[in-house]
This record gives sequence, structure tokens and C-alpha cells, in this order.
Amino acid sequence: MVNYRYLGNSGFKVSEITFGNWVTHASQVADDAAIQTVHAALDAGITTFDTADTYANTAAEAVLGRALDGQRREGLEIFTKVYFPTGPKGPNDTGLSRKHILESINGSLRRLGTDYVDLYQAHRFDYETPLEETFQAFADVVRQGKALYIGVSEWTAEQLREGHRLAREFGVQLVSNQPQYSMLHRVIEGKVVPASEELGISQIVWSPMAQGVLSGKYLPGQPVPSGSRATDGKSGAEFMQKFLDDRILEAVQRLKPIAEEAGLTMPQLAIAWVLQNPNVAAALVGASRPEQLADTVKASGVVLEADALEAIDAALGDIPNRDAEDTYRVSPKTRLV
Repeated sequence: MVNYRYLGNSGFKVSEITFGNWVTHASQVADDAAIQTVHAALDAGITTFDTADTYANTAAEAVLGRALDGQRREGLEIFTKVYFPTGPKGPNDTGLSRKHILESINGSLRRLGTDYVDLYQAHRFDYETPLEETFQAFADVVRQGKALYIGVSEWTAEQLREGHRLAREFGVQLVSNQPQYSMLHRVIEGKVVPASEELGISQIVWSPMAQGVLSGKYLPGQPVPSGSRATDGKSGAEFMQKFLDDRILEAVQRLKPIAEEAGLTMPQLAIAWVLQNPNVAAALVGASRPEQLADTVKASGVVLEADALEAIDAALGDIPNRDAEDTYRVSPKTRLV
């Protein structure tokens, strides 16, 4: 089964392996198969589910809602997000304005079939809306009982500090940040993690397997496997192009004996690695087939010894991106439409 961790400086626990439906539900796989993967996640002990209103332009939330229908609500932790354009993508169908937040939470709750979400997250930082307006709206969402906690995604250390200050001022808890993090992408370690540790904010990390590259199935000098994520634009193929470099793929192959020595598969090693960071509360995983989760959940509770961590660093050398400045390049300077 899956272990639990506290989210931020709160009493709220989440499953350390969390199911995310970014590129699967209503996009990569048919609804029936998507619902089966959610049920497989529940059977494996995963009770925490992450989605966003923008995934498949709101359809992913609806699929997740149907998949969780009939489950005991108190036994689930449901997360969603707001920021990116949705619906007809009009001028107010995006961003973190009061209007968009208050309208979006109602739509998300309707699609998810629940009265509240456990965590409501700002999907990016909105440079076009005063932060005070955003956090006043978030506070109102919490006071209305529509969300229990507030989180953000891909915010810089400075943005986290200011958001934390405003959250306290408005009487709500900012408990999490959701950044990309993996053996190959370590940009949060320089500034975001130290600030988060100081503020009592956890990381819920996405792409712990570097879009599947850390599975080891992508080989240097060879075409990408037919039917893999790298060939499917609906599965986020564009996000993994930066990892499909022969130098990176060669380094990933050097991880195989380390995984074998630890008694782990490559996906398990990748997920276990991010969970060694004490500031990480959960690793987000997806699945297009139920059987994929049976392998994934075995990473929960794994402790990688110091020599294994050192061997990983030696195998990867200077390949991982550790540039803390990259955290400042994620949120768009203007809203997307």
C-alpha cells in the first residue's frame, strides 16, 4: 500500500504517490479505460487525485468525477487548479482574477461531483492580477467551504514568500507548490525548496519520470518506440523533447544497474528518488493502463541508501538541469488566450 505524508505545515495527509490525469483522461485514453485506472489506483492504496480545469479543456475533471462517483468522499483527497484558459477562452476565462477564480471553482466542483476540493491551486503565477486580489478570492473560496487548503504551481521562491504572507493575512493556509522535479530536472533545489522549508510549504512534484524518459525505454541513437508518449502530441510529446538527447539518454542507461542493485525497476527508482527529498509530499504519476500502477506504487516507502544516491549522481554527472533561474521562466508574463 501507499504511505502518507503531511502536506506543508498542516495536519492534512496525502498519499505520497498521487494520481494525476493531465494527459490521460479525456485525451490519451478512452473514458472507460481512464475510469479503470482510477479504480486501480484506489485498489493500490492511492487516495489522492490531482487534476485541473484546463486539462482537456475541463473534460478531464468530468472523467475523474465519474470515476470517483460512489466513493466515500471523506476518504479521498481531491486537488484541482485554476489559471489557464478554459471554455470558449474569452478575456476573463483565464488568469487569477477574482472573477475567474470564483467562477472556475464552481465549474470544477460541478464537473468533479463534489461540494469541495481538498486543495485548490494556482496553476501558474498571474503577472496581470494583483496578488492581493488573487488571495482575497482564494480566502473567500475557503470560507465558502469550497476548498480546504490553497496551493500553487511553479511559483518562484519570492512569489511563494509573498503568497504565504498574504495567505496568513487573509487567514488561509498556503500548503503546497507543484513544480516539475526529477533526477534530470532539479531547478527547485536552489531557491524554491529552501524557501518552502522555511515557510512550511511542501512540493507536489510532477513529471518525476521526466515524461517517461527515466523509464529507460528511450535508447540513444534509436528511434523512439512506436506508440510511446514521444510519438503522441496528445500525451505531452512536446514537453519531453528536451530530454530526447543522446547524451541524456546515455546517462539514463547508466542508471539501470543502480536500479537492479536496489531491487527496483527504472520507474520505481525515479519515483523513489524524488521521494527522498523531505520537502516533497507527493509524486504525481499518471497511467494509461491499470497495470502500470501496480509497478509504480512499489516505490512508496522505499529508502535509497547514501551509496545509491551517490551512484545516481555519478551516473548522471552534469546532465541534470540545476539552474535555479529556470524557475523564473515558467509562468507566462502575459495570460494565455
